[in-house]
Amino acid sequence: MEDRQHHEPPPPRAPLWARLFGPVDIASLVCFRVAFGVLMMAEVIRYIPRIERYYIDPPFHFSYYGFEWVQPWPGDGMYVHFGVLGLAALCVTIGLCYRAAATVFFLGFSYMFLLEQARYLNHIYLLCLIAFIMIFVPAHRAFSIDAWLRPKLRSDTVPAWALRLVQLQIGIPYVYGGIAKINHDWLHGEPMRMWLAERADRPLIGPLMTQEWVVYFFSYGGLLFDLLIIPAMLWRRTRPYAFVAALGFHFINGNVFTIGIFPWVMAAATLMYFPPDWPRRFRDFLGRLLRLPPAASRPAAPPPLPPRPSRAQKCLLAFLGVYTAWQLLFPLRHWLYPGDVAWTEEGHKFSWRMKLRDKGGSVSFHATDPSTGESWKIDLRGRVKKWQLSEMTGRPEMILQLAHHLGEQLRAEGVPDVEIRALAPVSLNGREPQFLIDPEVDLMKVERSLLPATWIRPEAPLEPAAQARLSEM
Repeated sequence: MEDRQHHEPPPPRAPLWARLFGPVDIASLVCFRVAFGVLMMAEVIRYIPRIERYYIDPPFHFSYYGFEWVQPWPGDGMYVHFGVLGLAALCVTIGLCYRAAATVFFLGFSYMFLLEQARYLNHIYLLCLIAFIMIFVPAHRAFSIDAWLRPKLRSDTVPAWALRLVQLQIGIPYVYGGIAKINHDWLHGEPMRMWLAERADRPLIGPLMTQEWVVYFFSYGGLLFDLLIIPAMLWRRTRPYAFVAALGFHFINGNVFTIGIFPWVMAAATLMYFPPDWPRRFRDFLGRLLRLPPAASRPAAPPPLPPRPSRAQKCLLAFLGVYTAWQLLFPLRHWLYPGDVAWTEEGHKFSWRMKLRDKGGSVSFHATDPSTGESWKIDLRGRVKKWQLSEMTGRPEMILQLAHHLGEQLRAEGVPDVEIRALAPVSLNGREPQFLIDPEVDLMKVERSLLPATWIRPEAPLEPAAQARLSEM
C-alpha cells in the first residue's frame, strides 16, 4: 500500500450520500480483510477435528425455522466443505478472486451455521454477517493479488460507506448486548455468579471466582463496557483508552470463558474505529524508529463526486438502508412476544442477548397410543446425541422439533396416531425448577411457527397439581 496525498472529506453539511461515497483511506479496511481471513482460516482448522462429532455422527439435526432443507453433505462431503471454506478464507486474506472467495466463504460458513441449531452461538452468527458484508466492501483494491494482476483495480481509497458498514455491524452487538444486560438478574449478579463458581478450581484465579466483588465486577463491568465502548471509540479523546480497555476485556473474556476466536475477531474489528489511515501512520512510526527511508507517495487523487448520486449509487444506498434497518429492528422482535424472553426463548436468538441466562434441568418425552391408551417414556439413546440434549434443555422450540421427530419415528414403527408430551422441569438462573412446557399438550398437534406459543408455560409458581407431579420426578 503506497501513500497518497491527503484528500479532504466532504464537508459535514454535505448530503448523506456525498459523505457515504466520499473517499477515505483503504489501509484500515485492508488490514481488517487480512485479519478476518487469517482468523477464519484458524476457525476452520479448529472445526476440522469436530466435523464428525457435530455434523456426521448425529442421526438427527436441530434445524432453524424455514431452513429444514439444510442437511449435511453425504459421505466425506463435510470434510471437502471445510476444505473449500479454508481455501476461500485464504483467498480472502491474500485478495485472490476476492469477490468470488468472499461469496463462497459466506455461503459455506452460513451453511455450516444453519446445519445445527444446537451449535448456535452469537459470535458465529456475527461472523456470518461480517462475511456477508465483506462480499460488498472493496477491500481488495490494495495489498492484494487481484490489484497486482489488474492494475486498473488498484486504489488507495474506498468510499466511506465501506468502513461505516463494518463499523455498524461491529457496533450493534455491543450496544444491544449492553441494553439487554439491564435486567433484574444481571444487575443482581446472575448468571455470572453461577458461571464464575464453576471456575473456582482454576489455578491462581480460582479462589477469586467466588468473591462477591468479582461477581459484580464482571457483571457491571460487562454491562458498562458493552454500552460505552462504541461511543468511546468514536470520540478521538477517549479512543486510545477505550482500545486498551477493549483489549483487556477480550483477553479476560477469552481466558475465563470458552468462546473460540471471537475475542480476537472483535479486537481486530475495534481497530476499524481508528482513522482509516492508521496503518500508514503506524508504518511511518516504525520507519522513523528504525530509521528507514520514507515510503513513496502517490499524488493521484480520486475524481470528484458528481452533483447527484448515480443510479448505481442510489441502488447501493437503498441496499444499505434496508440492511441497516433490518439489523436495527430484527433484534427487537422479542418485544412482540409475551413473557420473559429469557424463559420462553421466543425472539432470543439473533438478538445479541449474549450470556444472559443459564438454564438447567431435564426433558423427558412420553408417548401415548390413543387406540390402546398405553403410555411410555421414550428412550432417547441412539435417537439424539447427549450434547444436543444438553443444549435443547430450556429451548422450547427445539423441544417441539425433537417431539415431532420422535413422533414421526414412532409412526414409522407402527403407531400411526401417536401423541407426544414433554416433561421439562427447568431452572432459570438458579431459581426453583418449573415446567417449561405444558405437560398436558400433545406436541404432535403443535405446528412450528413464529407466532407466540401458547404451549410454553409462563415462569410462575406451579399449581399444586403441577408441583406434585414435579416432586414425583
